[in-house]
Amino acid sequence: MTTRRSAAAAAAAMGLLCLGLLPGCGIRATTVPVDVGPAPSRVSCKTPAGTEASAAGVQGIRATVELVCGAQLVGVQRVVPVPEKRPARDVPVLVTQALLEVLQREPSAQEREAGFTTEVPALLTASAPRPGDPAGTVRLSRKPEDLPPVALSQLVCTLAGSDAVSAGAGPVVLGGPGEDPPRAWECTPAVRSRPDSVPTLGDVVRPTGSPAPSPSAS
Repeated sequence: MTTRRSAAAAAAAMGLLCLGLLPGCGIRATTVPVDVGPAPSRVSCKTPAGTEASAAGVQGIRATVELVCGAQLVGVQRVVPVPEKRPARDVPVLVTQALLEVLQREPSAQEREAGFTTEVPALLTASAPRPGDPAGTVRLSRKPEDLPPVALSQLVCTLAGSDAVSAGAGPVVLGGPGEDPPRAWECTPAVRSRPDSVPTLGDVVRPTGSPAPSPSAS
């Protein structure tokens, strides 16, 4: 009798265990969808009123710079100071440097509260293209492919939206401080929505060479 009671108790215990661990007992668990509503939004990604774009007394060009918010790029208006009385050939470099400094600047307290950040590293600078570089090339103090992907996306999309740097909707041509040929990057919707997935290496843009000599007549 005692043996039968022990066996029954053991079977009952195993049944309770199987109720808690259905997959381990060979019983398929049933998944029941539960509608708990949308996940709470932690950031608004809305530009606060009274940002730098409307700052009084600031002389410069009005531009859109790309900040990071909600794991994507969001354009924010800025007034970008640019030195005056410079040769026209220096304008793309000057504007790129000015935009870089704005991207490196920490967003305002209101913008940070709304979720805006920037990944562009400090001390990154712009310089003139090398002889033979394609038109519109901007050289950086670091190789573009060595920048953090999000920072590269911010820079590419900011420069792509600047008429002083990018001619039309074409790619942005960037080079590093060395002898490597410049490369081209495009600001696509995919880059804007997932700036961390930007291609590290853009397409090589070959330097402008002298025209090939005409074949000599035999």
